[in-house]
Amino acid sequence: MKTPFRGFTAILYKEFLVVMRDPFTLFFMIFPPLVEMIAFGYALDTDVKNIKTIVLNEDRTVESRQLIEQFANTGTFKIVGEAQSVTELADLIRRGKAYVGIQIPPGFTRDLNAGRSAKVQVLVDGSNSSIASSALNTALNVGFRRSLLVVSANTGLRSLPVDVRPQILYNPEMRSPNFFLPGVIGIVLQIATTFATAMSLVRERERGTLEQLMVSPLSRWGLMLGKLVPYLIIGMFMAAFLFTIMRWVFNVPIAGDIGALMVGTFFYVFCLLSLGLLISTRAQNQIQALQMTMIFILPSVFFSGFIFPRETMPWIFYAISTCIPATYYIELERALILRGASLGDFWFNLVMLAGMSALLFSLCAAQFKKKIA
Repeated sequence: MKTPFRGFTAILYKEFLVVMRDPFTLFFMIFPPLVEMIAFGYALDTDVKNIKTIVLNEDRTVESRQLIEQFANTGTFKIVGEAQSVTELADLIRRGKAYVGIQIPPGFTRDLNAGRSAKVQVLVDGSNSSIASSALNTALNVGFRRSLLVVSANTGLRSLPVDVRPQILYNPEMRSPNFFLPGVIGIVLQIATTFATAMSLVRERERGTLEQLMVSPLSRWGLMLGKLVPYLIIGMFMAAFLFTIMRWVFNVPIAGDIGALMVGTFFYVFCLLSLGLLISTRAQNQIQALQMTMIFILPSVFFSGFIFPRETMPWIFYAISTCIPATYYIELERALILRGASLGDFWFNLVMLAGMSALLFSLCAAQFKKKIA
């Protein structure tokens, strides 16, 4: 009686030997994700600081200098020079010497002491939207705070009429690594695992060993599962290693159950490896396999919610995101790590990953033809 996974053990043993004897595959699966994890962990930071700022202080009074100090003390602005005219101020921003220009006109202190509105001009370079947004919000907050202090001093108010007290949950320090690193792990796992299995059958075809597999008494299911399991084990170890780096190098606390996190990771890695195998059944050489892998990786970076919120996307891209495994994994991962959620809270994400895994693996077996392509 034929078994659906006939030959699984033999292929598993053979594939383990191939992987262990192939230092390039092990290097690509382990070293690049480690470098990307560290690089993204330090580089991805939405907290914009030390924006180069030029000052044009035409008032030159104690009050105007105090205002400039308040801008500098926020940490958002870094005073790098002083302009002598409005033309020079605008020219320095145009030439990229600064992103922000602060102009305090003559009579600033006189208007302030007289109870009139003392105007301050803040020029912001909008060519970089992230820097411009941070500079604009901070500048408005500095002006608002200074206005409150003046009003309080003139009216004798000891407290504000409305006292709003916000409380940040789950990431009270609003650290960017806490938000980005779980997503980074999801993306680097996809890059390493998908590429590894995408090369497996292609490598057999280019080396001429695929003919031997086709004439051997193997089932499609046994062949595909034997090809997949070694990389699944390596992928799980790699995921555990990346979580360790996230926790102890970047100090990102894991609030939820680690076991639940690894269960979700198992289905995600299995899904990615199945996708790589599906690519390998269609690609004729390693260049084609690489190109087809990149087709799936780029949408995962932009549409999965890794960087941009999915809710702000046009409906067509939101619809595309629902077909991407990384969408469900990154959402599940962030919920478990940051908010301490359980698998029961996000059972739909787990079901989608399991369903995608089963579908992709079935397609791999269906696509593989027991004949030389």
